[in-house]
Amino acid sequence: MPTLSLTNFNIVVSVLGGWISLFGLVSYLLKENFYLSEALISLLAGLSFSPHAANFVRPLEYAGSEENLNAITLYFTRLVLGVQLVLAGVQLPSRYLKEEWKPLALLLGPIMTAMWIVTSLLIWALVPNLPFLHALVIGACVTPTDPVLSNVIVKGRFADHNVPKDLQKIIIAESGANDGLGYPFLFFALYLIKYIGDGGVSESGGAGLAIGLWFGETWGYTIILSVVYGAVLGWIAKELLHFCEEHKFVDRESFLVFAFSLALFITGTCGMIGSDDILACFIAGNVFTWDDWFRLQTLDDSLQPTIDMLLNVTIFMWYGAMCPWHSFVSNGVMPIYRLIPLGILILLFRRLPFILAFYKKIPQIDGLRQAIFMGFFGPIGCSAIFYLYVTLEFITTLNPNQDTPRWDVAHLEEEVLVLVWFMVICSVVVHGLSIPLGKFGFYLPRTISRTLSSPEDLISFQMNGRVIPRSRSRDETAVNTPTESRSVSARPIYRIGGTIITEQALPTRRPAVGLSNTSEIVVGPREDVEASPRSLEKDSELLDNMVSPTPPGRIIRFPDETLPGGKESRESKKDAAES
Repeated sequence: MPTLSLTNFNIVVSVLGGWISLFGLVSYLLKENFYLSEALISLLAGLSFSPHAANFVRPLEYAGSEENLNAITLYFTRLVLGVQLVLAGVQLPSRYLKEEWKPLALLLGPIMTAMWIVTSLLIWALVPNLPFLHALVIGACVTPTDPVLSNVIVKGRFADHNVPKDLQKIIIAESGANDGLGYPFLFFALYLIKYIGDGGVSESGGAGLAIGLWFGETWGYTIILSVVYGAVLGWIAKELLHFCEEHKFVDRESFLVFAFSLALFITGTCGMIGSDDILACFIAGNVFTWDDWFRLQTLDDSLQPTIDMLLNVTIFMWYGAMCPWHSFVSNGVMPIYRLIPLGILILLFRRLPFILAFYKKIPQIDGLRQAIFMGFFGPIGCSAIFYLYVTLEFITTLNPNQDTPRWDVAHLEEEVLVLVWFMVICSVVVHGLSIPLGKFGFYLPRTISRTLSSPEDLISFQMNGRVIPRSRSRDETAVNTPTESRSVSARPIYRIGGTIITEQALPTRRPAVGLSNTSEIVVGPREDVEASPRSLEKDSELLDNMVSPTPPGRIIRFPDETLPGGKESRESKKDAAES
């Protein structure tokens, strides 16, 4: 007898496939018409399916323990970031990192450092009883801008119409590079916590050893080695693909998927040697398309955006399902009414003031408006979650021989979890809704104005692509004027060439002026145009009764009219002779 098999695998696959299918049916409407980000929509969907709501997706039950759940989230985030950053490097033009090194150095050096310090100071000032080193750790987690959430302003209809191409490229390059450069900020604070956090009781060596490890392991082994490793692998992959494509060894499908396989290989091998796989992926992607060959070959291909969309939807559904939502309300760090102002202040002062201060030195930012736009859109997303779980993994190495953690880091895990997750949720919601709310606020006054306007305030006519509105004062005067006087004061509008002439008060009857072949007569009052289908006959009758504002025998000409055969110059000479 058939029975239902409600296993976790069947439920997860059904929910994931059903949601992606439903989202795909209205994806264009949501993303291109309402400008909603797929990250925000998927996050809300994950929350709806999580144990906090429908209980279809149960991440803790799948993982078996909290440690396994943290490891799964870390590895899943690494995978998504690796693929995203290879694609980000491939999207940049040829030799972009070399040609634009000055603005990138400014963004990744002084500006990123200032972002870290200011964010840490805000957290230290607003979170009660928080050590400053712990604030530096949390600030380092949320300092990098996220390449996944940045897609809302560098891809799609909004970006094509509102964001210049040069600004899109510098945002992609910055978000790709600073994700991997979060390691120095994070491990500067973690090494200090390890060696001087408890006064040097558990670890000997002090601050000198901590700084030495920071320079040697973090900068030398993690950062510099990852840059060299990514550049070498990207160049080798480029040359191999060139050779195989020239000799017809590779088919089209394998050619298109090559960037994804490269991202997986770099992520795995860098993880094995303990280097910075995120930065290596970005460098490899940019070197891989150093000559612009692969980027141009795949410019019109839809495989990369498709896999990009699948990864984004899946990872943010996972975040929505496993996010510790209850900890925002019930925690030992700070209450929710203080978390919300902290999130707002970090989004306002983490990045915007420094972009405004240095935007004149960044040639891709053209003016104050673009500086505000770029300063505001520095989203916090997958990279913050990645550094969050790197921090939790590092905390487990402190005092490993005892069941209880060291006294100085006893609350660090909860502090990092609550604050970083809350910053990510704030950024996803605020940056996901800012564009649709901005569009709504821009069009709402116009809509209200048109709704409250009377029918007489509508457009009276449209001529040659230009809309000529009717004057309210004249319409109100016409309503209160008798019919006889109203017919006398009704003044037609002439169109001669490309210019509009409104007739002034003139005598009652004079011979009609001769007009050029390109001239047209357009009747002004809207009701005269729409009242009868025989409007052309009325126009001809009105033309006979119209009065010319110029002496007989003159032809009215304007700069946008050119008479054939040099007639214009002869007429001008004749007019000059007569005058």
